[in-house]
Amino acid sequence: MTQPQRLDPSKHSEPAKADPAIKRARNTLDLIFGESAERGFDIRLWDGSVSPGRSPKRDDFSLVIQRRGALRRMLFPPSELSIAEAYINGDVDVKGNLERAIDLGDIVASRLDSPFAIARLAAGVAILPAGDDAHGEARAYARHLKLLTPMRRRGGAEAIQFHYDLSNDFYALWLDKRMTYTCAYFRNANDDLETAQLAKLDHICRKLRLKKGERLLDIGCGWGSLIIYAVENYGVEAVGITLSEAQAELARQRIEDHRLSERCTVRLQDYRDLPDADRFDKIVSVGMMEHVAEKDQPEYFAIAFRALQPGGLFLDHFIVSNRTARRSNTVGEEISRRLWKRDAFMDKYVFPDGRLVALGSAIASAERAGFETRDVESLREHYAMTLRAWLRGLEKRKADALRLVGEKTYRIWRLAFSASANGFSSGSLNLTQLLLSRHAGGDSRLPLTRDDIYAR
Repeated sequence: MTQPQRLDPSKHSEPAKADPAIKRARNTLDLIFGESAERGFDIRLWDGSVSPGRSPKRDDFSLVIQRRGALRRMLFPPSELSIAEAYINGDVDVKGNLERAIDLGDIVASRLDSPFAIARLAAGVAILPAGDDAHGEARAYARHLKLLTPMRRRGGAEAIQFHYDLSNDFYALWLDKRMTYTCAYFRNANDDLETAQLAKLDHICRKLRLKKGERLLDIGCGWGSLIIYAVENYGVEAVGITLSEAQAELARQRIEDHRLSERCTVRLQDYRDLPDADRFDKIVSVGMMEHVAEKDQPEYFAIAFRALQPGGLFLDHFIVSNRTARRSNTVGEEISRRLWKRDAFMDKYVFPDGRLVALGSAIASAERAGFETRDVESLREHYAMTLRAWLRGLEKRKADALRLVGEKTYRIWRLAFSASANGFSSGSLNLTQLLLSRHAGGDSRLPLTRDDIYAR
């Protein structure tokens, strides 16, 4: 990543005939981010002047306000979404480490901790310059968002296609060669993405104790990397289901290329439409339950339980929110959530139906459906590493990404990877592999220890 330039602090001084808008902008920036002595980062304004952060130690990024009206648009009203959209639309930029800059949102939220603070900021924003929106009011995603109006079914085809049908070629720029679009498994911190994703596929197969001839269902199979790997290396017969036509088409082509069509199939199908008579020895779902709302998770697990043979195992690999688990739900916190609109950026631009739950809620829904919890593993650090690898790949192929999806979409994904890596690194997000059993009269058919998972 490019490192921010450190400029001469003397440039912070006012010229003899300073633009009054510059002074008002600086005052407002001091309100929301703290004065220079409090901040760990530089701020460059549209006239080229710089308000330096505290020295000698500074964060490894700087914030750039690109246009006169940018600050007003970013803060009217102040919310996580308005700040994110200021970056997406090019009103502001971040030079240096974008992941570190994600904390700017929390800094703003923490400083708007009283009606007085909000009123003071509102007064400052009201006198900021407006206009000069280089991108106009139209948003590049407006046409894409029409997929979701109206949304017929949460977790349904419209939302899945919004995300996954963007472009197979775009995803191929930064994913591993198998296009495994979920958290990797790093046996060593120096592993590259290819090695870590292959290790993840094998780790899942070992946890499921796959055996030759068994029938495996993959709910949300993506581009087919897991089912292809399981068929080739563990001798199972596999069925993958997805709601993305782009994913299904490429997965089927890859299955044909591997000459596995007799033992490996992909259906364009909602998990809620699985035939009642369809039965599997093992079931896996990787990165799909994030699309299942908390109120729908009892049905999700009940369908998986019905589809699993007695004695079978279900491995569910999904993101959970530690922030949700710690939420107090006080009146003050609820008001703050509504005003700040936390997670609105991801909801609008990346995962329009994504709803993360606390781990305890998912386990409770699974066990109410009849499952027994056998193993829980956190891969939180692994996902932070995966996201940083994806971000490096995206930035390395920036020119190709701009050609395929344009500047705004490139910024959306760069911001999404950085924000998510920050969430996993800070502990507000977690990635969990939950191993569930539908035991047969008390027989789980599992060994007494985990030793077999790690045996080589």
